[in-house]
Amino acid sequence: MIRHLLLVRFKADATADSLQRLQAAFMEMPNNVQGLAAVEWGENNSPENKNKGYTHCIMMTFSDHLARDNYLPDPAHSALKILFRPLIDDIVVLDYSF
Repeated sequence: MIRHLLLVRFKADATADSLQRLQAAFMEMPNNVQGLAAVEWGENNSPENKNKGYTHCIMMTFSDHLARDNYLPDPAHSALKILFRPLIDDIVVLDYSF
C-alpha cells in the first residue's frame, strides 16, 4: 500500500465554505478513482507549535504504487486540482509504502 500525504498551508483568504467544498471533494475521491482505498482530512491541533504554518493534512491510501501512479493523470485528480490550487499558499507532498 502507498500513503500519499499532503501537508497544506492555505491562503489567508481561503474561506471556510471553500475549504468545506474542497474537503467534500477529497472525501468523494475513493468513489472516483480505482485503487484509492481511503482519504483522511485533518486540521492541525498539535500543542507543540512545530507545524511551520501548515494547518491541514490530507492522507490518501492507495492499494499499490500503480494505483497511485494512475491517479496522478486521472481526470478526477485534474478536477480536484482546479478546486485545490487556488486555495494553496504552500504544500508538501510525501509518499511512502507500508
